[in-house]
Amino acid sequence: MSDNIKSIQVLGSGCPTCKKLFETTKKVAEDLKINTPVEYISDVTKMIEMGVMTSPVLAVNGKPVLTGGGHGEADIKNALEKNLPSNNQSSGCCSCGGSC
Repeated sequence: MSDNIKSIQVLGSGCPTCKKLFETTKKVAEDLKINTPVEYISDVTKMIEMGVMTSPVLAVNGKPVLTGGGHGEADIKNALEKNLPSNNQSSGCCSCGGSC
């Protein structure tokens, strides 16, 4: 199911908020049956390279999808699902994925 997700990374300084995002992301990825491992990166240089100055950062395929604290399971699930194959297909009329 994770064909489009090559990497999932949580970037942070090691603070409790960063660690919580990491643990929650691992749980959500497992719930979604995404086989890509979730990686924790504490290298601030990586965040700067992504153009992000706020931590923590959730990145999918090297691109930030969530920044800052306070993101729950629903936010993380939405961010990951946007990168799954079934959610990238459109009916051609809009970006609803064929729901309209």
